Amino acid sequence: MKLGFIGCGNMAQAMITGILKQNVVSPDKLIVSNPHEEKTAKLKEQFGILTTTDNKKTAKEAEIVVLAVKPQVYPEVIKEIRDEVSTEQIIVTIAAGVSMAATERQFGKEMKIVRVMPNTPALVGEGMSGLCCNEYVTEEEFDKVHHIFQSFGKAEKITENLMDAVVGVSGSGPAYVYMFIEAMADAGVAQGLPRKQAYTFAAQTLLGSAKMVLETGQHPGELKDAVCSPAGTTIEAVNTLEKKGFRSAVIEAVNAAAKKNHELGKPKKKEK
Repeated sequence: MKLGFIGCGNMAQAMITGILKQNVVSPDKLIVSNPHEEKTAKLKEQFGILTTTDNKKTAKEAEIVVLAVKPQVYPEVIKEIRDEVSTEQIIVTIAAGVSMAATERQFGKEMKIVRVMPNTPALVGEGMSGLCCNEYVTEEEFDKVHHIFQSFGKAEKITENLMDAVVGVSGSGPAYVYMFIEAMADAGVAQGLPRKQAYTFAAQTLLGSAKMVLETGQHPGELKDAVCSPAGTTIEAVNTLEKKGFRSAVIEAVNAAAKKNHELGKPKKKEK
């Protein structure tokens, strides 16, 4: 299998690092194109992968082509490569708000398309990705792409109608978590902790708590209850969070991100 990336931003670099570390493909079977050669030079030097400034070369040579460019650049890139790809190749999209139908229309033919929403913790091998595919992708091919995204975190197969929810929960989710860590650390500093230690206490607490949910299989509410001793400090803090609308704020944030992703996928009205 030869894997190609068109685009070499942070997400692409995170994915490439995970793929190569897990030996999903060998370096000589991975090709990356970017108009700015200096952006691929580091990856080429580090991993010995194939690089080029020609998107058409990547599109022509790769069995699976990952479009790792910004959503607004998709029309331009697809127009450039659509005559170079065949209907036997798999196109992987990672752009928010771009449906599989919209991607297929731009190619102008019945393409095998897998739509994925990864997130930035892929940079440290702890990404979360949601994947869906169109009717032209076989189960074996879908499994192959799924395996690629599992190399830098966890990946779940979904149907496309759930993609807005995935964007709201995990695609945009890291930003909410960073804000929570920052707020916890600020409070720690207010209580006397040195800033650096405050960030460590807050971040490790979130990391450990998330691991408890994933590894124990217990309901988050059950784990929360286990920390809340009668008349103790934790239940006092939980009570304050409830009074301040903590859950409601998080739910509204996720819903807002999901709504925005849905709106991004709608055709823009032409100005009169």
